[in-house]
Amino acid sequence: MEKNSWADQWDNSNQASGKTTDDGKSGAGASGKYKEKVEAGLGKTKAVASSGLKKVKIGTSLGLNWVKDKYNKTTTTKKN
Repeated sequence: MEKNSWADQWDNSNQASGKTTDDGKSGAGASGKYKEKVEAGLGKTKAVASSGLKKVKIGTSLGLNWVKDKYNKTTTTKKN
């Protein structure tokens, strides 16, 4: 009995089995379509995460500047 690693179980490359689809192309058929959808979804997720990170960075910058301005106002009024 041959033990396969986790990676071998989830490998979509059909090299070991030599199986082909009906049209002669090697591939996983329905799982190939699924893979394309997942990749498209990951692209969208990456774009959303990127824009979210930009918003967080801008918000943090604005918040720190607000705190800095408040601190400067209180220290200048105490000196006068």
